[in-house]
Amino acid sequence: MYDSILLPVDGSEHAANIVHHAAELAQWTGATIEVLFVADTTRDSVTVVDGTVVDALEREGETVVANVAETLETLDVDHNTDVVQGSPAPTIVDYAEQRDHDLIVLPTHGRTGISRYLLGSVTEKVVRLSRVPVLTARMQSDERLTFPYESVLIPTDGSPASAAAVRHGLTLAATLDAAVHILSVVDDTSLGPDVRAVLSADELERPAVEAVEEVATKANEHDLAHAQTYVEHGSPANVIREHIETNAVHAVVMGASGRRGVDRVLLGSVAEKTVRSAPVPVITVYDRS
Repeated sequence: MYDSILLPVDGSEHAANIVHHAAELAQWTGATIEVLFVADTTRDSVTVVDGTVVDALEREGETVVANVAETLETLDVDHNTDVVQGSPAPTIVDYAEQRDHDLIVLPTHGRTGISRYLLGSVTEKVVRLSRVPVLTARMQSDERLTFPYESVLIPTDGSPASAAAVRHGLTLAATLDAAVHILSVVDDTSLGPDVRAVLSADELERPAVEAVEEVATKANEHDLAHAQTYVEHGSPANVIREHIETNAVHAVVMGASGRRGVDRVLLGSVAEKTVRSAPVPVITVYDRS
């Protein structure tokens, strides 16, 4: 499923933790990992060492990618390394597209003072900007990443924006022989009392029911005959998080859509909220249609 995985690193403790998860994914799918360090050009990093002008961040980057490469070598994972200059988020996004990577893997949480740029704003910008699927994982001290994924959650609202994520999620589940949970949320919180009074429960739920049934049909085409469907009510991001916690979900695959650029939005911001709060890896997939 994945032939080439881009793994941006910055030498932080939490970024190092995700290296093993990316390695497991690469081993399972036969992918090559490209380890990338972006020397942040927005920072003053030029210095003089023994009379020679050097870029301290580039020198640091060479050490960081070499350390990660050593880890991947011990794990018997095919890999390459690169150190480039640029503004981290757009550089990562452009690099992934230009090199035809199939997946970007990034952490979403770390400790202040340890991480250079991968924790927080840069990861969120990559998720917003990238046309390449992005796997993000919170690296909380009390959370563990499980692999292979035994249960994959695919939220859907039946929109074109979720179609690409559905295809990606079903293919991933089939590759891993994982159980599939198909979830559609009726967002009662966005409806006024007048609307709820006029529409019956069946009318409110019909689009959600049709959405999960459509995905269930596609799951059968992937030989995922035991996919389970769910229609729930509430705030979508909250319902998704609750479903993860109560159903032992190991990963989420969901759609991202909108305009290319800093103002792009993610499936009504539900995907972005899920990336920030989910205790399991979240793969956001951009709709190219």
